Amino acid sequence: MLPIDPEYIQQRIEQMKDQDLYIHLELTNGAYAAHNDASRHPAANFIKNAVIRYVHGGISGVGPYYRVGLKMEQGWIYSEGLTHYEETENDRLILAGHDKDGKLVVALQISPYPFE
Repeated sequence: MLPIDPEYIQQRIEQMKDQDLYIHLELTNGAYAAHNDASRHPAANFIKNAVIRYVHGGISGVGPYYRVGLKMEQGWIYSEGLTHYEETENDRLILAGHDKDGKLVVALQISPYPFE
């Protein structure tokens, strides 16, 4: 994965708006490891293959942490703490946020095709 280039990500967001898309949104701050360390707060979110259509999208932040917001007809989706993107996925927008140890904390993925 590459560090986020906000101008490139904004272009990808613009290319995908106004169409039905599948979303994968995931957040964990150690919920999977909380059983080994009781001091960790076991919080996580997971949404996969929900269909969305956004009418406006944008990336904000100054790095290394960015936020992507997607405005839909009846609400918003946003993801914060994003640090990297995957360039090999031409038809999907793959974004992730990693902590200082390189562990995945947050993922936002948008695709015209369902995720496996």
